[in-house]
Amino acid sequence: RGPRKGWRVITQAIAFVLDALFHLFILAALLRFWMQAFRASARNPIAQFTMALTDFAVKPLRRILPGLLNLDWASLVVAFVFEFILQILLVLVSGLSLTPQLLSVLLFLAFVKLIRLSIYIFMGAIIIQAVLSWVNPHHPVAPFFHALTRPFLRPFQRAVPPIGGVDITPVLVLIALQLVLMLPVGWLEQETARMIQRAVL
Repeated sequence: RGPRKGWRVITQAIAFVLDALFHLFILAALLRFWMQAFRASARNPIAQFTMALTDFAVKPLRRILPGLLNLDWASLVVAFVFEFILQILLVLVSGLSLTPQLLSVLLFLAFVKLIRLSIYIFMGAIIIQAVLSWVNPHHPVAPFFHALTRPFLRPFQRAVPPIGGVDITPVLVLIALQLVLMLPVGWLEQETARMIQRAVL
């Protein structure tokens, strides 16, 4: 039991490191995609870091996959491919064998994970935007976060006026996004987990 438990701890540590490193890059690629989709300015340290981290994968792919409808599809594809590779590595680390059926499930799982990560990006941007609006609304990165959050906040702001001069729409949007994570995204992840169990049996 001792060696088996020790090996389980090692595999969990390897999985944790893989997950952390890959998702740092995947989040950067996703952020790069949403930056262009929402026309966020790249003249800030966050955007510059994002592009510097992902240029090696995104720029070559743009020669094959140019932008369409003013969207940076290369960044999205890079995020998807790396998420798919991560899921494959996590399966291999866990000791399972890859089968065509399992690979197809992992493809779908990678798609679901990108939805979750995108929602995390927007939730983080809304929190930062709300804090900046209180402490330093003229901070150099404020326009960047404003561009990312405007498509989500504006519909709520039209429907819900400020209460006592306080804009509560960021809280409402965060609640809505959390519900999306809990209900449709959570259901998709549960269904994918069942599909993985059937694929490995």
